[in-house]
Amino acid sequence: MYDRWAIASTEGGGAVLVPLARDGRPAGEPRHEPDLVAAVRDRPEVGRWVWRSTAEIYPRLLAAGVRVERCYDIEDAELLLLGHAGRWGEPRSAAAAHARLRGLPVPPDPPQRAAEPGSQSSLFEPQPVHVPFDALLQVYEDQVARHDAAGQPDRLRLLTAAESAGMLVAAEMNRGGLPWRADVHRAVLDELLGERYAGGGDPRRMAELADRVSAAFGRRVRPELPADVIKAFAQAGIKVRSTRRWELEGIDHPAVEPLIAYKKLYRIQTAHGWGWLQDWVRDGRFRPEYLPGGTVTGRWVTNGGGALQIPKVIRRAVVADPGWRLVVADADQMEPRVLAAISRDPGLMEVAGQSGDLYKAVSDRAFAGDRDAAKIAILGAMYGQTSGDGLKNLAAMRRRFPRAVAYVDDAARAGEEGRLVRTWLGRTCPPAPTSGDDDGEAGIPQEESPEPASPDGEFTPGYASRDHRARGRFTRNFVVQGSAADWALLMLAALRRSLHTAGLKAELVFFQHDEVIVHCPAEEAETVAQAIRAAGELAGRIAFGETPARFPFTVASVECYADAK
Repeated sequence: MYDRWAIASTEGGGAVLVPLARDGRPAGEPRHEPDLVAAVRDRPEVGRWVWRSTAEIYPRLLAAGVRVERCYDIEDAELLLLGHAGRWGEPRSAAAAHARLRGLPVPPDPPQRAAEPGSQSSLFEPQPVHVPFDALLQVYEDQVARHDAAGQPDRLRLLTAAESAGMLVAAEMNRGGLPWRADVHRAVLDELLGERYAGGGDPRRMAELADRVSAAFGRRVRPELPADVIKAFAQAGIKVRSTRRWELEGIDHPAVEPLIAYKKLYRIQTAHGWGWLQDWVRDGRFRPEYLPGGTVTGRWVTNGGGALQIPKVIRRAVVADPGWRLVVADADQMEPRVLAAISRDPGLMEVAGQSGDLYKAVSDRAFAGDRDAAKIAILGAMYGQTSGDGLKNLAAMRRRFPRAVAYVDDAARAGEEGRLVRTWLGRTCPPAPTSGDDDGEAGIPQEESPEPASPDGEFTPGYASRDHRARGRFTRNFVVQGSAADWALLMLAALRRSLHTAGLKAELVFFQHDEVIVHCPAEEAETVAQAIRAAGELAGRIAFGETPARFPFTVASVECYADAK
């Protein structure tokens, strides 16, 4: 009996499949069956299904009520293996992998489609180049050999397995959806924005704020247009470079207060307003399309819907079904704990071995109890802050936790020198651009702040500078943030397995970097909370080995998401 089988879909809903040996080679002749769903359902003993793409096959299985325990996503593995070889950005489709293997012209990857709001399937997915089943098997056999040839093969295999598990979780969440009360959402919008006018335009409260902005400038100004606002300030004798809140708050002008208030409401209206509600919420569920590993660090993104930027006031619409609860769990200070585990710094591991406030514990050891200074120092070490008190605080970190600081220093130096930089499990940062590269290639953003650059807390892929120091700043954080993303994948896989093994009705419905939400009957809430905490600790041991570092969660069981924090 073989634990691993390869499968591909055929015309008319059928399947071709074959058992696989440990070296990746077929262990028999391919079998053709008329029903893909039945082919999987009738083989519950299979431990891992190998297929071209989870997005191609798993939604069909889920629609028929068939769940698989594990899979191996060939195209996702190709992406990781290309990155590991320093070939980040090359086509990752199975067709491209087979062409490379045979020395043939490599076809480009199909363009990623725009998400269909509320859709549950890949019906509108751009069709990939057809790959014969024997070619797919050749690609898989080659991938097995490339994993074996890696410098840390066990870690890379673990990363690939975790990423494939994340694909299963994403498909299940895409189908299940996040509970969403459209009536509550409409009430929140009416409360915040005011009633809408029949002729269109801004709702009442936004229109009132826009009028106040115009009155303050003495002429009609459109507050949603930054260029118009900057011009109005210039005419008033005030030079501003942007309309960002932090810059506006330093200006003494009567337009500032209504302008900031308008911008806040404008963001809600455009990102999660009535149009968004109509497009994205169906049958009491919000179904974004989760894309695991959508960034170079491995963090997830969504293809439309803005699921990773839900404002707290809009979270009031995320309400559990009657008799059910939302178990909302946040990993506590995850990245500093990951830094402790990957650097093997004895002092920081000792601190990370406690379940309390890590910044407070660091402050007691190195900053005379000054928690703010400790937090700035840790973030500065991970993000490369060198201004203000950053250097002084970093020096204190280096004295007290030398191996931790040396770890990120080494990553920054490797990045500056253009070398490959990897997470603990082997996810690889894109190489530095060459002199012939165009701006906008995948890679490093210009960002000097110790805080992440984009709204969802993720560095956006894209070389914005050829400055080697910019890449060093990115790789300094990449080894931590990327390793944390790898840990999160293992946590999700462990939690998914735990919930299923226990026979619970609970279902994963949301994931964002360091936060997970499980929707479950009220009587299962405590069991789910324990399962989340256990999954976090298990993921830490699997990813980083036996270290003193702990990975605790703050968990809340609530009826409404907004009540969790």
